[in-house]
Amino acid sequence: MFVKVHLSLLILLIISGAVYGRFISGDLISDGVHGRDSDVLRLDRISAAEENCEQSYGFLPCTKTALGNVFLIIVYGYLMFLAATYLSSGSELLLEILGPGLIGGLFLPMLGALPDAMLILVSGVSGTAAAAQSQVSVGMGLLAGSTVMLITVIWGTCCIVGKCDIQNSVAVDLKDTKGFSLTGSGVSTDVWTSHAAMIMAVSVAPFLVVQLPQLLHSTSGRHLAVLIALIISLTLLVSYCLYQVFQPWIQRRRLAYVKHKHVISGVLKHLRMRALGRLCTDQGAPNIEVLEKLFKAIDESEDGYLSRSELKALVVGIRLEEINLNENDAVEKLMKDFDTSHDQRIEMSEFIAGVAKWLNEARGSKAPSVEAGPDTMKYLADLHEEARREHHFLGDQNDESVEAVENPRSIAIKAVLLLLLGTVIAAVFADPLVDAVNNFSSATSIPSFFISFIVLPFATNSSEAVSAIIFASRKKLRSASLTFSELYGAVTMNNLLCLSVFLALVYARGLTWDFSSEVLVILIVCVVMGIFASVRSTFPLWTSLLAFLLYPFSLVLVYVLDYKIGWS
Repeated sequence: MFVKVHLSLLILLIISGAVYGRFISGDLISDGVHGRDSDVLRLDRISAAEENCEQSYGFLPCTKTALGNVFLIIVYGYLMFLAATYLSSGSELLLEILGPGLIGGLFLPMLGALPDAMLILVSGVSGTAAAAQSQVSVGMGLLAGSTVMLITVIWGTCCIVGKCDIQNSVAVDLKDTKGFSLTGSGVSTDVWTSHAAMIMAVSVAPFLVVQLPQLLHSTSGRHLAVLIALIISLTLLVSYCLYQVFQPWIQRRRLAYVKHKHVISGVLKHLRMRALGRLCTDQGAPNIEVLEKLFKAIDESEDGYLSRSELKALVVGIRLEEINLNENDAVEKLMKDFDTSHDQRIEMSEFIAGVAKWLNEARGSKAPSVEAGPDTMKYLADLHEEARREHHFLGDQNDESVEAVENPRSIAIKAVLLLLLGTVIAAVFADPLVDAVNNFSSATSIPSFFISFIVLPFATNSSEAVSAIIFASRKKLRSASLTFSELYGAVTMNNLLCLSVFLALVYARGLTWDFSSEVLVILIVCVVMGIFASVRSTFPLWTSLLAFLLYPFSLVLVYVLDYKIGWS
């Protein structure tokens, strides 16, 4: 039903273009009273303004009036919103079946940026070079507007919607009792989200390169700078996609390391509590006498070896459930590190050597109280807490049940059809939307940049925005991490894929790169928010105000630089 309604809208558009109207002859019509030529109503003057209106593809409706173009912008913008929605829905279905990696890391992020890239491409690919030069401001406005909107308005909204109570510098999942406290309420994200923010900040590098000739007041090197920036942008795009492909594997390795670290700290802390003396001497060497007593206490069968069952009894009281690691996994890690003879049991010498190795690792860690020394062994407790916090911010997903996908074949077919439909709609209606924006700009004398900066991003990025807000409303660290990672990823793809399309267009058509104020806005927003989000994982509510303020600041900055100072 949903698709039928949208198909009906497309048919209505086609019919409205087919019955676009007839031109009335330019013959003179007398008013019946006056006979002078000056007093005669010439209907060809009425239709003359419409004769210059060029219909897209020869049948889609167009107009030169301001209100008419507002209507067309709304209609074509809604169709681009549908394209983005179909692409997003198809991507999620495909991700359910195929999972992350090649599909989730390479294919789907590109599809998410497709509507923006399509609009940028058609803004300068048709007509003469002079006409393209005047139209590319629509593409640049969309590029800057999408970036700024996602990382300011949507970022701040997600922070408000997903807020939870902050305790010990961490937002507590599903606990929201402090209302709109600017410091006591906010969101927390995992470490991978911080990495995504840093990548977003780095992705503005091509903007700096292409802007160098303007900074140096040089005109001869502009075309070369565009080519170099295009090469850098494509290189960063490929690197980013490869990182996204391998990121799940990297995350699993990091989680495995932190869980191993947690087992080390937990076992040593447990042994210290059971020991009748210190595990280490004053010189930091393992206390052999104490370790031998511990070994004999654990060796319930008194056969001189520690079996798997005896090791499991040891780790039962270490509370490994808080990091989703059961006793069997902990036993495997103990056996792997201690059983150097690989006979599936641990003798006393292996036990002493293993504990000594773990003590050295714990002493060499970055735990804050390592200087406490062997007398108190406080650094074991610090190491245990450090490992627990690291695991928390790494965002382990093992506690989420993953349901099997029913009828994967039909879901795959549905996903492909949605992706194809979204791609076709974006390709077909991008050009009419750009024409409508330019016509509205001409009719109202409002620069097309501001129309594309404010209006078009809400059409092409609305599905991503709605999805991000819905995920943020779940009020959990994992959902917040997913929300902000998607926002940073969308901006990164804008800065790389969409910019690559734009640079290729400028270079191939020999257009002039003259977007200093727009580049400055993108640089300021991405660098400020990127660095800010990469150095911290918890964002109190006051940080949303900072994000919101960056949006009007960007508009005012472009207006002042372009229309008051005259940068362009």
